Amino acid sequence: MKKFFQKFTLNSINLFGIFILFFFAMLFTILVLFEEYRDFEHESVALRQSYLKKQKAKAKDETQRVLKYIEYVYNSMQSNVKDEVLKENVINSIEHLFDRKNGSSYIFIYTLDGINISDPYKPHNRGKNMINLQDIHGKYMLKELIKEAKHGGGFVEYVWNNPSNGRLSEKVSYALTFKPWKWMIGTGVYLNEIDELIAINKTKLKKRLIKYMMEILTLSAILFWIAFVGIKLINNVIYKEISTFREFFQRAVKHNIIIDKRQIDIKEFQVLVGYVNEMVSEIHQRNHELKLLNTSLEEKVLLKTAKLQKQIKYNKQLVKAQDSFIKHSIHEINTPLAVIMTHIDIRKMKFGEDKYLTKIEAASKMIANIYDDLSYMVKKDRFTYDKQWISFSLFMQNRIDFFKEIARGNTHEIIGEIDPDIYIYMSDIELQRIVDNNLSNAIKYAYKHTEITVKLHEEDKQMILEFHTHSKEILDTKRIFEPFHQEDEIQGGFGLGLEIVHSICKKEHIEVNVTSDSKETMFRYIFVKGGFNNEDTFT
Repeated sequence: MKKFFQKFTLNSINLFGIFILFFFAMLFTILVLFEEYRDFEHESVALRQSYLKKQKAKAKDETQRVLKYIEYVYNSMQSNVKDEVLKENVINSIEHLFDRKNGSSYIFIYTLDGINISDPYKPHNRGKNMINLQDIHGKYMLKELIKEAKHGGGFVEYVWNNPSNGRLSEKVSYALTFKPWKWMIGTGVYLNEIDELIAINKTKLKKRLIKYMMEILTLSAILFWIAFVGIKLINNVIYKEISTFREFFQRAVKHNIIIDKRQIDIKEFQVLVGYVNEMVSEIHQRNHELKLLNTSLEEKVLLKTAKLQKQIKYNKQLVKAQDSFIKHSIHEINTPLAVIMTHIDIRKMKFGEDKYLTKIEAASKMIANIYDDLSYMVKKDRFTYDKQWISFSLFMQNRIDFFKEIARGNTHEIIGEIDPDIYIYMSDIELQRIVDNNLSNAIKYAYKHTEITVKLHEEDKQMILEFHTHSKEILDTKRIFEPFHQEDEIQGGFGLGLEIVHSICKKEHIEVNVTSDSKETMFRYIFVKGGFNNEDTFT
């Protein structure tokens, strides 16, 4: 939030606050309008239910009144008049008693089998079975009315054509039975009046809500402009005070001056004047002290620089001497080492092998491996190793054969699981450094009388080279690639072998994975088939 407001001016922050208030005012207005509309919906539902209840009561009362009339005529005149004549008189009386023009008050009479005895809307079908003649909707409605009448009277709600306006309207009918004649007597009422009343009320509500909205918007606009003008006046006063402070700081950079409190009008800002004046005085005092300190420091820096230059010159000479010593040492080691290796071969050819000669040969090969590491370290930064196509399979077999005597002298046996016909495009010297250092470390750290397994195979356009040993668990598999790092100092060595492997793998984009536990340690090297890697995957 702090960073958000840092991008705004005082005016923009104030306007932002006004818009926020305006937003909440509009939100409140919308909630009020929503509540008004929801209350109207609830009132409409209650009004509809009340109207339906009254219309049902009206239909029921009229039907019961007609049924009482029929029962009265039947009980008082049955003995004097024939049944058919009596029925006709009753029907004529009922038809004259109820208005049939607007459909608001009428009585229909059907037999319980569905025969039309008297229906003001279907006078042309009098005497006909309406269950057979009506459409599915009318047939269903008539059956439901007969069903309700048989069960002591009941209501049926449906949609029917309203004769008053010629449109479909909701309707509710009530029916009873006159058992002596097996008549169903009933009436129906239309419910369109309540819909018209609700529509009128909805129109009034809409006008009322629009009026509320316009009044609120007008009031909000007036308040917005009042707030805008007020904030503008306040901001002008604040800007004046800020300008005074700004001009003071601009002049205080070069001159030790103070602010006159009478220049500040706002009381809260007047409190800051004392602190600002004190701060400026303190800054100028510190600047004066700093200048004095700089003068003495310059002299000390000059003396220190002269000493450092002498030390740098001495260090360069020392590094040059060390480099010369290492180069000459490597050169001097090469000749006696070659003599030793040659005489070992001559001795073996002349007298055969013995355990002492085997140990001497193993030690000589280890010295040769160290020599190759030192030679590579000296040359790698000033010499480019050319790449060539190498039979990876044959190369690995040759290196395993070279280290077999060394492994045998250390009570180990190297098992090679090398797939044939695998080729790689790489410098043979750098590939040898990777392989030899891993085999040398495997022989050095593996438990006595255990096997060392070397695997080479292809998998998904990749060449996988693995070295498996049974040795002490490596606790930190990342640090072992650091220069001079040794987890087991008892074993000796310079700790440079894996650092050389690390640098070559990183340069050639060879992925390295090391896993180690109490049972087995595995170094895995993943080469893209052919030796062409596109990105650095060293881990």
